[in-house]
Amino acid sequence: MSLGLTYDGCNFFRQRLVLSTLSGKRVKIRNIRSKDDNPGLRDFEASFIRLLDKITNGTRIEINQTGTVLFYQPGLLYGGVVEHECNTQRSVGYYLEALLMLAPFMKNPLKAVLKGVTNDPTDPSVDQLKYTSIPVMKRFGIDGEGLELKVVKRGMAPGGGGEVLFTCPVRKTLRPIQLSEPGKIKRIRGIAYSVRVSPQMANRIVDSARSILNKFIPDIYIYTDHMKGDKSGKSPGFGLTLVAETLNGTFLSAEQVSTPQGQGDPVLPEDLGRNCAKLLLEEIYRGGCIDSANQSLALVYMTLGQQDVSKVLLGHLSPYTIEFLRHMRDFFQMMFKIETQKPAEDERKGGDKVLMTCVGAGYTNISKSIK
Repeated sequence: MSLGLTYDGCNFFRQRLVLSTLSGKRVKIRNIRSKDDNPGLRDFEASFIRLLDKITNGTRIEINQTGTVLFYQPGLLYGGVVEHECNTQRSVGYYLEALLMLAPFMKNPLKAVLKGVTNDPTDPSVDQLKYTSIPVMKRFGIDGEGLELKVVKRGMAPGGGGEVLFTCPVRKTLRPIQLSEPGKIKRIRGIAYSVRVSPQMANRIVDSARSILNKFIPDIYIYTDHMKGDKSGKSPGFGLTLVAETLNGTFLSAEQVSTPQGQGDPVLPEDLGRNCAKLLLEEIYRGGCIDSANQSLALVYMTLGQQDVSKVLLGHLSPYTIEFLRHMRDFFQMMFKIETQKPAEDERKGGDKVLMTCVGAGYTNISKSIK
């Protein structure tokens, strides 16, 4: 039994538990908001632990009375059919991001139904994960019939009431990748959604987003998605997810969601569309072969690949990714070779890029039974 790792504080809670589950190393987290007026784990974190408990077999979890110390000893990733009520303080994206990392290494193919808030301003929405994370997974050889992420019902913050179906096949090993040329942008796609407001809102968002993006590229198509009745969740709201696709099959995305009901100044659909278009242009400037929302997902898959060299060109590393790399070193003793690349002045390739190289840990899916 390997000796566990000990951490302090509530930050990067998911990273630690996900990497602990993949590496089989137990983890102890102390001083979780111990100085806070309301100390200990929040409801959404407890809900996350319950989700991990559902998809694994033999996981031991101990939490002290105040909830400020957590001991987590991971079991085997079991998978199968799972249904989970996600806490409405965070969106389903918060839970899905972890599932995306764990899903390929299960014993049985995962079929997860997650209920809760599908779109909120803090976490990546289900739409963004669908348009950007799924292509990243395909790059690593996780594809086929079984890979699907579908919004069955939409639920906006704060009420929730949405439902998402995620299915993923299991893989014995992941293939290494070499992605160093993002390529030029060839088209922009998007989805403007609205629930429990006038369907006209979505059209207003589309027009304002196009007013900015039309200057750059003609091939833009933004779908409008207005869910009605019981598919529209419990709260009103609208939002936009934009995805730019390059010639080499890289997807870069940006999104904006309206302010949740009763949580601040309402936002005009026109402003939301324009802001989202500007965010997309910023993301394109950052560039790279994997967009900033999926950096850590790609790095996990690279680490857990076969014992072969993987290379990926990323844009500016987000603070979350940097912390993630530190955790990778703790759990998998995995060090990446990091080279910065400055594009020449006349190249018009956006901001500074980082080329990440590593040799996979040769991780094979031990839970999967050999047929």
